[in-house]
Amino acid sequence: MVTHQPGPGPAPAEQALPEFRVGTGYDLHRLGADRPLRIAGVDIARDGGAVGHSDADVAMHALVDALLGATGGGDIGRRYPDTDPAYRDADSSRFVAETIGDLRDRGWELVNADLTIVLERPKVSPFADTMRERLATALGTDVERISLKAKTNEGVDAVGAREAVACHAAVLVSRGVASAPA
Repeated sequence: MVTHQPGPGPAPAEQALPEFRVGTGYDLHRLGADRPLRIAGVDIARDGGAVGHSDADVAMHALVDALLGATGGGDIGRRYPDTDPAYRDADSSRFVAETIGDLRDRGWELVNADLTIVLERPKVSPFADTMRERLATALGTDVERISLKAKTNEGVDAVGAREAVACHAAVLVSRGVASAPA
């Protein structure tokens, strides 16, 4: 039988435990812009797009907030303010790529990301695999680490009335985890 016997003080640095953190993000945009509706880097409708300063991609925006939240980095509005003309009509996958790059520079790695798109129409399921691929590309990770689901709001609130689109995102990040041998 193995028993735990605590030592006199903190473990040596080489025995430090890995660190894991969870972050959540949420974004919502009104619909009705004169541009395509882009979600997770995929244009799923030709018109009636989301209103926003950048490309208004709710999935990418929620993902950035989740990544920043997991590491105490604030939120997308502070990092990429809608008052900055540099982000006007910007492809939001750039925000994801820059954010994950900064996290990696600080030793963090994405374990997984889980997103839920909330939209009445059009249906997201025909685009889900491509969306997962685009998210994985922006994150520089394997598509198996990305989960994407879609829900409707059953006609309730602005999303249910087809006036808005929303996304919830959760991420798990880690640092100090030894890689498995190749």
